[in-house]
Amino acid sequence: MKKKSFFAQKRARIIAPAVVLALLIAVWWIVVVQTRSAIFPTPGQVVKGTWELVQDGTLWEHIGSSLMRVGTGFLLAIAVAIPLGLWIGRMEGAWVTLNPLFQLLRPISPIAWIPLAILWFGVGNASPIFLIFIASVFPMIVQTAAGVHTIERRYLRAAENFGVSRAKLYRQVIIPAVLPEIIVGMRITLGVAWLVVVAAEMIALRSGLGYLIMDSRNAGNRYDLVIAAMIIIGIIGLMLDGITRLLERLKSVRWRYGR
Repeated sequence: MKKKSFFAQKRARIIAPAVVLALLIAVWWIVVVQTRSAIFPTPGQVVKGTWELVQDGTLWEHIGSSLMRVGTGFLLAIAVAIPLGLWIGRMEGAWVTLNPLFQLLRPISPIAWIPLAILWFGVGNASPIFLIFIASVFPMIVQTAAGVHTIERRYLRAAENFGVSRAKLYRQVIIPAVLPEIIVGMRITLGVAWLVVVAAEMIALRSGLGYLIMDSRNAGNRYDLVIAAMIIIGIIGLMLDGITRLLERLKSVRWRYGR
């Protein structure tokens, strides 16, 4: 009975979104046909345009370029943000001193950094990687430091009373307790990073999905390719979110979530 209920829930989670998606595509097709739009493409034209990109290999080049930039900038942000956030969260003086600075920088849109990124790094891969880093590092620092602050002080005091070294305290107490907060921060910032790289590629690069949108628009109003690139961006964003959600299933993290 439980197995049937489980599979029924799984089917419902698949069927309901599929029905909504099918209805959306049907409405899209009907509206374009009824309005006889000469510019906006039908779903069939979008599929045909996507297949053109697949056949000539440019689609994979653009996807690879975007993912490379996001991956590099995001990993650099993780390497900086997590150790720094753990340290700031543990040291009260560092928290009082640096937290206002990070809170000031965090709300600034990464898009606002584009002119400075081009000025400092020129037109190339370094600029979007820097923007991804900026978009990711400050939220993750704040999320990690805030996670450290949620640890009950009695656990930290108990570890200190038993003479636990600082390295062991971080490894066995602080990091396991903060890991769920870190993963939440990673999930949020990865979505922002994916948005930022597409915007940066529209302005300063000649490869990537953002560039594909602008190039298709400028090169003969190929709106079928514009819509295709937008859909691919959404699909990849959904996949990236799904990958980070898999981290929530780790045994060391699962305790934090009710479901």
